[in-house]
Amino acid sequence: MIASTVAPQVAAAAEKPWPAAAGTPPLRILIVTDAWAPQVNGVVRTLKTTIDQLRDLGQVVEVVEPNAFRTIPCPTYPEIRLSLRPRAQIMQRVTRFMPDVVHVATEGPLGQAARRIARRLDIPLTTAYHTRFPEYVHARLRIPLGWTYAYLRRFHNAGRAVLVPTQVVQRDLQERGFRHVKLWSRGVDAGVFYPREGARLDGTPPIFLYVGRVAVEKNIDAFLRLDLPGTKWVVGEGPELERIRRQYPDVRFLGVLTQNELAKVYSGADVFVFPSRTDTFGLVLIEALACGCPVAAYPVTGPLDVIGDSPAGALDTDLKAACLRALQIPRSVAQAHARKFTWEAASRQFLDHLRRAVREGVSTPAAR
Repeated sequence: MIASTVAPQVAAAAEKPWPAAAGTPPLRILIVTDAWAPQVNGVVRTLKTTIDQLRDLGQVVEVVEPNAFRTIPCPTYPEIRLSLRPRAQIMQRVTRFMPDVVHVATEGPLGQAARRIARRLDIPLTTAYHTRFPEYVHARLRIPLGWTYAYLRRFHNAGRAVLVPTQVVQRDLQERGFRHVKLWSRGVDAGVFYPREGARLDGTPPIFLYVGRVAVEKNIDAFLRLDLPGTKWVVGEGPELERIRRQYPDVRFLGVLTQNELAKVYSGADVFVFPSRTDTFGLVLIEALACGCPVAAYPVTGPLDVIGDSPAGALDTDLKAACLRALQIPRSVAQAHARKFTWEAASRQFLDHLRRAVREGVSTPAAR
């Protein structure tokens, strides 16, 4: 039996008696991220939604992101911009804003500079582990996993907490020597992602859909080479897109979509196929479910944590078998499972970890 891990966490977080905003001083939170618009991915969506939620909860949030810096394209990922010599500008932002806590969301140039500054100024620091970066680097460049994990362990162990999306990832990092690994789950915006009446993708049914980065680490070929009835659709872009177009001429492509457009696409598909074996969570899984689209995936981290033993999806080491089984799942079952994931609960969980990091700090903004 496959045990669900994230769904119980989110439910528990929603039931926790969080302090009333009126009785708790707001935190001054500086969030530093190398991933930001115009990038379209789960990390950016998670950060933007969390920031909105934190502000709704009365917190004071400032964001340091690449658009304020001179950047160069990341090798093999030109849509990702790497900031050049950001340390002095970040120091100015920090000393002007005087945060109670610095949260570093990514391990890129901005995250590295902010980490050093927070340590130098003795500002409580938290970090996040959004993706299985060592596995991605290994898949693309064949760099040994141990080398990348060693670097990430030093990076994240400098903080008072490293926030991860699932218990599986938490356990994996703890076994690799990461300290203070805490859970920070994810949610879905029910005001955007809900079943759209009359939505239907063109093509012979059934419709099988992939949404995400078109890159080697996403294992998209495992889906596209399956002998399935009906039509396959792909939403997203990435370094493998042109090869995929040439190799699979019968597949239909929609490029990058807005969230509202994406909800219509989820609603118009019969099965959402998630072939990745390396994601830490897979935000697109709960977005698809919220629109009533059942999931087919491998039984690995991400799908295991979102779907677990729920009847809302089909997990199988045989991805074709999972796809065909998911066709039998009622859309109402998928939608009901997605209701367990809320951004408010996830954001309060995030805020609680930051408050704890501040309480454990040894200095105050005035002292600094």
